[in-house]
Amino acid sequence: MYLSRMKLDLSRRQTMKALASPNLFHGAIESCETEGRTRKLWRIDTLGGAPYLLILSEQKLDFSPAAQQFCTDTAVESKCYDQFLERITEGSRWRFRLCANPTIQRKCGDERGKVMAHITAAFQEEWLKKQAKKHGFSLNAEEFLVTGSQWYNFRKGSDRQNVRMLAVTYEGILTVMDADAFRKALTQGIGREKAYGMGLLTIAGIR
Repeated sequence: MYLSRMKLDLSRRQTMKALASPNLFHGAIESCETEGRTRKLWRIDTLGGAPYLLILSEQKLDFSPAAQQFCTDTAVESKCYDQFLERITEGSRWRFRLCANPTIQRKCGDERGKVMAHITAAFQEEWLKKQAKKHGFSLNAEEFLVTGSQWYNFRKGSDRQNVRMLAVTYEGILTVMDADAFRKALTQGIGREKAYGMGLLTIAGIR
């Protein structure tokens, strides 16, 4: 696995369009892999006050075509993620950041039901607690919170299908309960809409 990042240029029109329509970032990222398609997670992040595109990929890819669309400096930093994953142990505690799409499916009789966004912080936090149990980590209510949310409304594909989704950012401290399940969450993401910048969980040591 490789974690890559590129600094976005907010003065570029294409960058601003993609920030409103994340399917444009998705298309640019996918076009960087010319043979086949492997799993990739990505999100927009702020590092040192500057906007970045973070990408987690199974292979080391050349993301310079995407950087040419959205960046001034087309250099892309990439680091091998595997050694970091090996450091994760049960009981270890980490600072985390996650941008996710917390939803619930409302059933109506025997029908599958409609997927709806959790729009209040209390339900958004409860959603993440449930996800934590599935993905090998635990959370204390006092040690994490919702730090931001944003609605996206854009059209995708040749049929111009409308997509409306809520992106919610979580930050805090977590404890690893099942190292293997947690590594899977880090590499495969959490929740829905991963193609559009949701689900990438990143961690850092507690200082």
